[in-house]
Order: sequence, then C-alpha cells, then structure tokens
Amino acid sequence: MARKVVNRKELRAEADAAEAQEATKTKKAAKKATTKKATKRKSRAKEPVQERMKLLWGVFSQSLKQVAAFEYDQKDEATKRAEELSASGKSPHFVKKVKIPIEEA
Repeated sequence: MARKVVNRKELRAEADAAEAQEATKTKKAAKKATTKKATKRKSRAKEPVQERMKLLWGVFSQSLKQVAAFEYDQKDEATKRAEELSASGKSPHFVKKVKIPIEEA
C-alpha cells in the first residue's frame, strides 16, 4: 500500500481557507442580526390625570341607599342622624365613609 504524500504547506493553506470561510459566514450572520432589530417607539399616550377626591360621611339605609351626607369633620352629626333614622324607621341605618370627586372650575 502506497502512502499519499501530503505537503504541510498545502494542509495549512486548506485550513486557513476554511477558517476564512467560517469568519465570513459569522460576519454575515452578525450583520443580518443587527439589521433586523426593530427600534422601539416612544409612547405618545398622555399620562392619566389623577382625579381629586373628597371624603364625606354618608348615612345609609339597610338597602345601601344613601340618605344623607356630612362633611368629614361632622361625624358626630352623622351618627346622630343615623340613630334618629334607626329609631323612627323599621330598618337600621349606619354611617360609612364616601369618596366623591371634586369638580374643578
């Protein structure tokens, strides 16, 4: 059996050519990856304005209907009103906090 004689320089040249091909392939792949990225758009939506709320004491019937409303610092008057309505009527009344929006002019 005869051995094939191979020159080292030829083998080195083949290896270098293969490395060069791999390098060009990776560069092309990197270019494709960078060109396909989409840019993000900034949102143009307005930020919602928080609505200002006012806190009141509400007098409610047993069926959750608001009978009266008092300012927040008038809790004693609200409880008195609830007791009066409970004593005179058939259903009990209670006091609960109520938030209403403030209308700005």
